[in-house]
Amino acid sequence: MEAIAVLDFGSQYSQLITRRVREMQVYCELFPWDAPAETVQAIHPCGYILSGGPNSAYDPGAPFVPPYVLESGLPILGICYGMQALTHALGGVVAPSTEREYGLMDVTVTAQNPLLPYGTQPVWMSHGDRIERAPDGFVSLAQSANSPIAAMGNLAQKRYGLQFHPEVRHTPGGMEILRHFVMEICEAVPDWTPGSIIHQAVERIQKQVGDQPVLSAVSGGVDSSVATALVFKAIGKQLSAVFVDTGMLRHQERESVEEAFKRNLNMPLVTVDAVDRYLAALKGVTDPETKRRTIGELFIRIFEEEARRLGSPKFLVQGTIYPDVVESAAPDRAKGMRIKSHHNVGGLPKTMDFALVEPLRYLFKDEVRAVGEALGLPAELVWRQPFPGPGLAVRCLGEVNAERLARLRAADHILTGELAAAGLLRMKPDASGTAQAFAVLLPVQSVGVMGDQRTYQEAVALRAVTTDDFMTADWARLPHDLLARIANRIVNEVAGVNRVVYDITSKPPSTIEWE
Repeated sequence: MEAIAVLDFGSQYSQLITRRVREMQVYCELFPWDAPAETVQAIHPCGYILSGGPNSAYDPGAPFVPPYVLESGLPILGICYGMQALTHALGGVVAPSTEREYGLMDVTVTAQNPLLPYGTQPVWMSHGDRIERAPDGFVSLAQSANSPIAAMGNLAQKRYGLQFHPEVRHTPGGMEILRHFVMEICEAVPDWTPGSIIHQAVERIQKQVGDQPVLSAVSGGVDSSVATALVFKAIGKQLSAVFVDTGMLRHQERESVEEAFKRNLNMPLVTVDAVDRYLAALKGVTDPETKRRTIGELFIRIFEEEARRLGSPKFLVQGTIYPDVVESAAPDRAKGMRIKSHHNVGGLPKTMDFALVEPLRYLFKDEVRAVGEALGLPAELVWRQPFPGPGLAVRCLGEVNAERLARLRAADHILTGELAAAGLLRMKPDASGTAQAFAVLLPVQSVGVMGDQRTYQEAVALRAVTTDDFMTADWARLPHDLLARIANRIVNEVAGVNRVVYDITSKPPSTIEWE
């Protein structure tokens, strides 16, 4: 399998580079810049991409290009800081720029090369340093108003640098630039397809678990359903699927999950009613990280109990996907600061009776859906709205109790029902509309008036986003009359709510979920 290794120097766009390469059906994995050489080389890269980052390459202790990358003889593409680090490592000169470049700028390509097309094009800049002198063997390929070397290359050694970010959508020709590097310069073969993903996952699963029994944690969401189907394909009746009703589910979620597994997966599903245990464990808890850790801890303990009842399997299947891993990264890892502890990553207890089986751990959401379709799962299951493992607990800000959950569940059902009726709830491939939409109950009370009576009740925030990979997302521009109808229904039909607001922030800077 052909692969591209991305070394992360701390850029907010590092994950996007990985995503863009995968869009070419070429496997790509993100590593901390200082990851051991054997870890990176284990994917057998045919080329390296060096990400951007917040440092200056000339600062003492600044991240640097690992020697094994330079010694590999493979093509290298440095982006922003990656270009500066490459320059510094090869004897060129990097210095502070008197004119910093942030945002949309024009660059003009000045030399024939296999990476950049001739002409002037807009690109996204984000840097305060610039290349004063390129390393020996490199020539300037492009320039901007403030950077005489906005792109450089050593064509003989297939080493390139870009002072701008081709991975972001703000660089219109960026995808084509990356394609030139990956497909033409690195000569990567596009063999990262749903079929190959399934084949490799089945082999890994069989090698990991052997003939041992396995327990699958089913949440009812897309990820856990696809993970369960994938493991079932690999080991068949060795797998037992367990669904825990936490009381944090959406409207009629339990019934729909049980029916989906019975009808579509043709495999037994054990349902555990743990509503009272979860409500007791979350009583008085308001901190979102504590919520996630509490839910993760109890989640594992319940599965340990079920495992003992089912013959003590030593393996637990989880639907962990790449965004979960990235957002839960520990603060001291170069992959990035912890955004939040996903219950199935950072929220897990330190000790548990299981070894984890996570066949989707390095897949983006759209790749998970493609795998689900290739496994033969129906569109209504594969394309259902994403739902966090902790469920409504992380959409019920403040204390979680039965009354507030019922309030939130009702508001959420109104929102999704109206979006579906308007054809704006994406539930199938290639459809328009919102990729994810839900209600959030806020621990904020405000004054209202109903029937000439003063009210002092809670507020509901509506969240609807458009996205493909869930690493980035934009808020959905819903019709005003639709928003008005949804708000009117919530205030009139949901007891205890007298105010509705709409979230119009993108990811980044926000995350999709509020907690």
